[in-house]
Amino acid sequence: MKEQTIEHIDVESGDVLLTVGTMKGAWLFAGDPERGKWRSSGPHFAGEQVYAIRFDGRGGRRRLLAGTEHGHWGPVVRRSDDLGRTWVEPGEANLRFPEGADASLARVWQLQPAGDDRPDTVWAGVEPAALFRSDDGGETFALVEGLWEHPHRPRWEPGGGGLCLHTVLPDPADPDRMWIAISTGGVYRTEDGGRSWRPRNDGIRAVFLPDKYPEFGQCVHKVAPAGGRPDRLYLQNHWGLYRSDDGGDRWEDMANGVPSDFGFPMVAHPSDPDTAWIIPLDSDQFRCTPDGQARVYRTRDAGASWAPLTDGLPERDAWLTVLRDGFATDGLDPAGLYFGTRTGQLYASADEGERWQSLAEWLPPVVCVKAAVVP
Repeated sequence: MKEQTIEHIDVESGDVLLTVGTMKGAWLFAGDPERGKWRSSGPHFAGEQVYAIRFDGRGGRRRLLAGTEHGHWGPVVRRSDDLGRTWVEPGEANLRFPEGADASLARVWQLQPAGDDRPDTVWAGVEPAALFRSDDGGETFALVEGLWEHPHRPRWEPGGGGLCLHTVLPDPADPDRMWIAISTGGVYRTEDGGRSWRPRNDGIRAVFLPDKYPEFGQCVHKVAPAGGRPDRLYLQNHWGLYRSDDGGDRWEDMANGVPSDFGFPMVAHPSDPDTAWIIPLDSDQFRCTPDGQARVYRTRDAGASWAPLTDGLPERDAWLTVLRDGFATDGLDPAGLYFGTRTGQLYASADEGERWQSLAEWLPPVVCVKAAVVP
């Protein structure tokens, strides 16, 4: 393969850094604090699938973490402390199941830094569904035995994307409380740092099962924590939009006025607990934006109603698909929003979705978009 020449980027404090993982490598986009001008670098890991990549600015670092899949060597977590100019290649697989687990790592789906009080801790959600923990900033990982030994695990079934643990949500107010989501296993919560886990799926439908409301087994596509209200969560299911106001103990349907309640991503506002965004798809049989219109839907009243946001997005012949990790916010006020598609488009909004601009049009299929403000 011809070696790719990459024009690298630099960032300053206050810049927004987008990390974009695709089926054939990763790209970085850096925007000024106003998010009007952008510059990019890539491809990093040309030819490799990158389902998880994000920036970690805790503890004085400027670290990139990437879960990459080499066709021959398999999945590993790489890291860079110079914005991708150099990447640390693990001498051996730094995220793998221990002997006796009778499992092998297929993919890293999620890399999630813990809170600022634990600047060296990074969580990793993987396929087959399991959770790993790193306490050295992502250099090495260990299996979270409490979830792996859960009696429900042998009955979790893979969804269309595989048996993946794709969502990891540490509670910013309680370092021992955390939610994870599995397709198809549902939502689980720990309150003791991962030693024990309880299913939290009451009210979520499983349309493909004889029992529509089982204790577990739901095909949850994404969960997003509401800003400013720690017990509120939003959830996009395989058919169904939900909100919980009690940390997942009970979920309420909130699919009111959307063209479809099928989709993958869910993004919540960083400080307004009543605001969230989705990108609906037509159906599980036709996973494209309804009517060929690229529309982001926003609620300002915690799901009581939804309104389309279209300015700057294609309104005709736009049969797009946005996957579960293809939509993100940067946490600023007003919130910046970013989404990438399976057909390689990348869009950004600096005003909570009122207006959109195109950042890229011809990337490989996008599977991951994360945004962070550089400290």
